[in-house]
Amino acid sequence: MAGSSCQQLTSPFRYNNHDNHDNMHNTFELTCDLIRRPSRTPEDAGCQQRMRDILEPLGFVCETLVSNGVTNLWARRGSEAPLVCFAGHTDVVPPGPLDAWTSPPYDPEVRDGLLYGRGASDMKASLAAFVTAIEAFVVAYPDHRGSIALLITSDEEGVATDGTVKVVDLLEQRGVRIDHCIVGEPTCVSQLGDTIKNGRRGSLSGRLVVKGVQGHIAYPHLVKNPIHMVAPAIAEMAATQWDTGNEYFPPTSWQISNIHAGTGATNVVPGSVTIDFNFRHATASSPESLQQRVHALLERHGLDYDLDWEISPPYLTPAGSLVNAISAAIHEATGVNTTLSTSGGTSDGRFIARIASQVVEFGPVNASIHKINENIPVADLEPLSHIYRLTLQELLT
Repeated sequence: MAGSSCQQLTSPFRYNNHDNHDNMHNTFELTCDLIRRPSRTPEDAGCQQRMRDILEPLGFVCETLVSNGVTNLWARRGSEAPLVCFAGHTDVVPPGPLDAWTSPPYDPEVRDGLLYGRGASDMKASLAAFVTAIEAFVVAYPDHRGSIALLITSDEEGVATDGTVKVVDLLEQRGVRIDHCIVGEPTCVSQLGDTIKNGRRGSLSGRLVVKGVQGHIAYPHLVKNPIHMVAPAIAEMAATQWDTGNEYFPPTSWQISNIHAGTGATNVVPGSVTIDFNFRHATASSPESLQQRVHALLERHGLDYDLDWEISPPYLTPAGSLVNAISAAIHEATGVNTTLSTSGGTSDGRFIARIASQVVEFGPVNASIHKINENIPVADLEPLSHIYRLTLQELLT
């Protein structure tokens, strides 16, 4: 079936109150505009400027923060508490083989009610919905209490060292505290509204190098085989129950992702073995406690080793004012009773939680993210915006 260009379509979703203001932006059209901008990490491709063009006339003070080629936007309206922040990223993953796409990845097209394009669901629809929700809310409530902010980066899909974390560092230095933060990651499983992420497991990675003595395999009394030496420790770590989880998280898991040793010859005992491993851990265990337990285990096995760590901490927002507000908004806009989840990998919520009292993630259905022919139902776009707007209304009026 032939597709339709964005210009030929408008969203069927309409509201019955202030949302038909003549100058209001359409979530569908803004999503298409953002998709057209090929913002592969760390490029922003003008997405944040497009958002600024809408936000500044609404009274937002916008700051662009550039770090090592990454573009970040901090935009705020108001100076009082409570501060409600929408957070997200303009960067997208590479499209992969272009000939595998049914339509060009940066040329948004609608087919059978789905809007196709790289970033459609991860997460340019959420960015567009942020902006149109804020616009509708400010038009309806120009003297709302508290403040509204956006924290947007072009470095989420990559190494994430110059994006959200840099803005959080700056805000922390300024003494800025966020009361409620909504990260627009695609969280839903089968229909819009079915899942909110109210936390994420931590990721604690280790690169362990165990040292032995290299030598000829025929003279075992002259060598120390580091693979043999570390094997009992590996077995113990694999069998260890690190914790039992809690009501929001499953138990912590430990997995090896890679083992490398040897010179390539079959008659040489290696001098060292390198083991890459990872904990996906609940808030029941801190990164520090897991590190201490691993070091104690390795010492107990009498190993000569080096161990480097990479830490991405967990975060959790229990049911409370933010979870309640967005859950009620979802039900009002869609009729769906949402579910709380902490599944999946990491997100920028882990950085924001340092300065935010409550952080949740909510966005579109995630079934097609990072895939060829990424897409989002057109019918979900305006309801997504409406959910964000109703959440603002609950928290700031």
